[in-house]
Amino acid sequence: MRILLLAHSFNSLTQRIYAELAARGHDLSVEFDIADEVAEEAVLLFRPELIVSPYLRREIPESIWSKHVCLVVHPGIVGDRGPSALDWAIQEGESEWGVTVLQADAEMDAGPVWASETFSMRSASKASLYRNEVTTAACRAVLDAVERFASGHFMPVPLTESALGRLRPLLQQDGRRIDWSSDDTATVLRKLAAGDGFPGVADRMFGEPCFLYDGHAESSIRGDAPGEVIGRRETALLRTTVDGAVWIGHVRRYESDNAIKLPAAVAFADEAVSVPELPLTEWWAAQTDTWQDIAYREADGVGYLHFEFYNGAMGTAQCRRLLRAYRWALTRPTRVVVLMGGTDFWSNGIHLNLIEAAESPADESWANINAMNDLAEAVIRSETHLTVAALQGNAGAGGCFLARAADQLWLRDGVLLNPHYKNMGNLYGSEFWTYLLPPRVGEEGVNAIMRNRLPLTAQAAVDCGFADASLYSNPAAFRAEVTRRARELALSRDFPQQLTAKRMKRIADEAAKPLSQYREEELEQMRRNFYGFDPSYHVARYHFVRKSPCSWTPRHLARHRNPGWQVPA
Repeated sequence: MRILLLAHSFNSLTQRIYAELAARGHDLSVEFDIADEVAEEAVLLFRPELIVSPYLRREIPESIWSKHVCLVVHPGIVGDRGPSALDWAIQEGESEWGVTVLQADAEMDAGPVWASETFSMRSASKASLYRNEVTTAACRAVLDAVERFASGHFMPVPLTESALGRLRPLLQQDGRRIDWSSDDTATVLRKLAAGDGFPGVADRMFGEPCFLYDGHAESSIRGDAPGEVIGRRETALLRTTVDGAVWIGHVRRYESDNAIKLPAAVAFADEAVSVPELPLTEWWAAQTDTWQDIAYREADGVGYLHFEFYNGAMGTAQCRRLLRAYRWALTRPTRVVVLMGGTDFWSNGIHLNLIEAAESPADESWANINAMNDLAEAVIRSETHLTVAALQGNAGAGGCFLARAADQLWLRDGVLLNPHYKNMGNLYGSEFWTYLLPPRVGEEGVNAIMRNRLPLTAQAAVDCGFADASLYSNPAAFRAEVTRRARELALSRDFPQQLTAKRMKRIADEAAKPLSQYREEELEQMRRNFYGFDPSYHVARYHFVRKSPCSWTPRHLARHRNPGWQVPA
């Protein structure tokens, strides 16, 4: 069918639904919901048979829903209504939640039901639940609803409220506020989790107003005064509660309109200097009930390196710390190193928020991309081990090519890759993509990936040659399969031959064209992006980190607005 996706932005859920529908042969175009007139024009141009809205922040105009079936994804169980569905579910400790696909009508979230799915709630942030459980459930529900619509026989069920599924108001800051004098650790963490991503929890640190994000429990350290900042570790700050303490990973100060979300110890850099540092005694040992962004474990000749960076962004210091950890992992008595990344993201490349906050964004961009390149080069040049990148979560831009630097690239079914750079102000990109990509996908594949700028599902990445395997969608099953395969690699009888073949290929590639040349050629283009006369990258980054509302839909998504577009007969 010809399906128009009408969405507030091309977020992770919209991307996943786009990719799943495209894989089933539907003819798709996207329009950002900017204004009624813009949406009406998109419908007139594309003439969709069906409209699907994965992510909206306002009602679809009557001029559209009264003439077309519009399926809206609501992140709540059947009967739930209101703009803070998942926030309420987390803050009130629901054990089960769901997604409902409704038909738009005169009242928001109140139309008849075309499909629904439920899932068990994890103890996780709203952003994490949205990217995983909500997205998976929404995809199943949307695909069911589309099939039901295509059949022409399905009658949607009128919406009814229940004890759990009911109209609830916008969760305001008054309802999110932390009372440090009475809220226990579990309550503080629920409030932080419910506001994570957006809008955060309004609070004060060091006497300054700010929004808090990214909370983590701490079980072994306590302070005397609830709410007091009593320690720091790398980029996080520790605050006491009435029965323990919580780490605050990120904050957004709002002393000015230009304030952006930053690691807590960076946002309060001057204040944090006087706070005691609380390093982990053994950084590599995976800890429980504390904050830790890099961890390592090993078993059966395999080392597993985990790096849990918020939103997958990797700043200069993080890249350097991860490089040190990786080099240390290579000294261990193992045969295989598996780069596990984080649960929600593997890596999204350079840290745009830290770059934006730097005194010289151009200089910090340059430092950050070189730190990323150092890490990628270390992985490419590893001679003593076979390497695997195992992606539990999504990856984008340079993170995709950092993963591809490994000998094997295994993906969890359900993750999305965005292995391109041009959406960030026509950024050229580095991380040795000009060396890594062509042998995998061919020149036509390179053009399709880098110019089309569309997400790849795990299976699509395997089909085009970018990735080596798509494994189970269930996270626990995926990790178990990664462990099985990595152990098999380490214990294989022909391991010495595999390692020799890897070394010989690297020698041959180096003789044909040194890695240093690939790096310099890529960085020459990046130097122009950072320091040249064209400010596109700096403008795009500015709007990205400040979440500026979209003023138009990119033409690679809005096919109906491209020159030469023909109105379907």
